[in-house]
Amino acid sequence: MHPVALAGAAAGRLAHHAVSGVVGALIIKGAAARLPQAKPAARKAVVGGLAGGILAGRWLASAAEEARLKAGDVLAEARTSLGEEVPPPSAVATEGHEHDHGHEH
Repeated sequence: MHPVALAGAAAGRLAHHAVSGVVGALIIKGAAARLPQAKPAARKAVVGGLAGGILAGRWLASAAEEARLKAGDVLAEARTSLGEEVPPPSAVATEGHEHDHGHEH
């Protein structure tokens, strides 16, 4: 399986879990509004759900970066096998980058 496809599948599963967590948190929040004695437990559950979402987001960003790097490696290897010279990763065109925001090009 292609690394990008694998990362996409992982991202889809992760997005499903994140959405499920958000929906669950909203349900708990709605239940907490109806049951005043459940508020501390509901708040704890919401905080735990959000913390899990933050961790999942960090993991997803890391997995996406890893997939991007692996895809770049495969592309560079393919170009090399064709006899083409592969530009270094820092050799990115900056056309259309006319504004100034404190650094030199």
